[in-house]
Amino acid sequence: MGYVYYGRYLEYFEEARTEMIRSLGFPYTRLEENGIMLPVVHTEVDYKAPIFYDELMRISVTLFDIPAVKLETYYEVYTDRRESPHILGKVILCFMNEDNRRPCRAPADFVDNLRSSISP
Repeated sequence: MGYVYYGRYLEYFEEARTEMIRSLGFPYTRLEENGIMLPVVHTEVDYKAPIFYDELMRISVTLFDIPAVKLETYYEVYTDRRESPHILGKVILCFMNEDNRRPCRAPADFVDNLRSSISP
């Protein structure tokens, strides 16, 4: 059809989220090494305007809250063709202990890195 397949946006969100976490000085692999999993528990995607196949896009990731047990991430997908976002998204992940597969609090060092990245 000449447009980006709608199901790909969740993959793009994952890449953007991984890079956002890395930019905090806390690569995702560090969570896994510490026995923390971060499965997705909820997604929302709002398609405002199509993006053409092979068109360059920018994805912004926003956090509005410091996570406790859940990490809520919000996405806006842009191209140079349009000022407003083409796609809006929300993904909620849950910090989970790898051993017992139960929800747990976000690791303190993850939260500290996040807080230090938003401090003036």
